[in-house]
Amino acid sequence: MDSALIVSSVDKGTLFFNEMLSAASIREIATATSAASAKRLLLDREFDLVIVNAPLIDESGESLSRNIALGSIAQTILVVKTEYFDAISAICEEDGVLTVAKPINRAVFWSALKLAGAAQKQLKRMQAENSMLKQRIEDIRITDRAKYILISCLDMSEQEAHRYIEKQAMDTRTTRRVIAEEILKKYEN
Repeated sequence: MDSALIVSSVDKGTLFFNEMLSAASIREIATATSAASAKRLLLDREFDLVIVNAPLIDESGESLSRNIALGSIAQTILVVKTEYFDAISAICEEDGVLTVAKPINRAVFWSALKLAGAAQKQLKRMQAENSMLKQRIEDIRITDRAKYILISCLDMSEQEAHRYIEKQAMDTRTTRRVIAEEILKKYEN
């Protein structure tokens, strides 16, 4: 993880989390003292990790944590008082929020931090794979539209249209999508 946001109304908590994140080699650490200021920061940029030290001055922290977990790929750790831990963790874990009880044991928090890091890496891999698959689907869709144009305008069979696009791509050392886009420009206008 490269960036983190610490949301804590207590300076002592901010200091502790800052120290832990620095030890974990997280380079960019931003802080906020309220849910409102955290939301403004989150509008401007994305973070890999958000730590919410509940309660905050303007809300309990539970709602903010859940909204962050549901609205981004940032890993969210919510730190709550021990007496509220079971109830809050049962609700928040449904949305993917890691919950840690206060007082914080360094080893337990370090484990939560490592779990969040592993989950973040997996999410980023899945997001990259998802983008790649969306790109492939778009390539196929455009290529199929070009084939349809070749079939309807030049009376080619589907196999001939497919071969034509592939051969043009090989001859010009470009992708089938580029050839398909050129066909679309030529015949759709």
